[in-house]
Amino acid sequence: MNEATATAIPVTLFFDYNCPFCYVASHRLERLGQRHALEILWRFLEIHPENPAKGKPLSELDYPPQQWRQMCAQLQGMLEEEGLPWGGRTFTTNTRKAILLAQLVLLMHPGRFMALHHALFHAYFADCRNIGDETVLRELAREHGVEDAMRVAWDTPKAMKVLLSHVEAAQELELTGVPTLVVAGRPFTGAASMDILDQALRERA
Repeated sequence: MNEATATAIPVTLFFDYNCPFCYVASHRLERLGQRHALEILWRFLEIHPENPAKGKPLSELDYPPQQWRQMCAQLQGMLEEEGLPWGGRTFTTNTRKAILLAQLVLLMHPGRFMALHHALFHAYFADCRNIGDETVLRELAREHGVEDAMRVAWDTPKAMKVLLSHVEAAQELELTGVPTLVVAGRPFTGAASMDILDQALRERA
């Protein structure tokens, strides 16, 4: 273990590519990594396994209208604060194959994970592409040189076993939703502000 690893603060992000607040939280985590030495564990949680891969309208998520408006306003403020591109998506989708692919890339090609991670979020939230569509995922995998991970991710139980371990970890922490960032054992649910997270990391350092 080198000195940088020994002094790094352990942080875990529970997230799904289907969640716009996870899009924000992931970006904030990377910004925090520019200020602090972090040892990041990415944990994937599928929040809408019932969604069809072809996608369905956001209106079918059945949020109360007032709550939906509040969520959208909060999200818009976060996106503007972080300078993240947003295409105005109108549908939700099934992300199982996307997170299986990302998990296998993290295992097989850790040096290529972040590029694919960014690409999945960008494809869905900036370009409004359906990342539940296997054709879209194959294209992204080819663009990032991880085609070999697709077969293992989708045709073997390897990735699913790891994803189940993420579910078990979330259950042990009694998590109530994603995104949840865990800083040295302390969970922060939702896309917590940079100030709150920065203070938590300073206290831990």
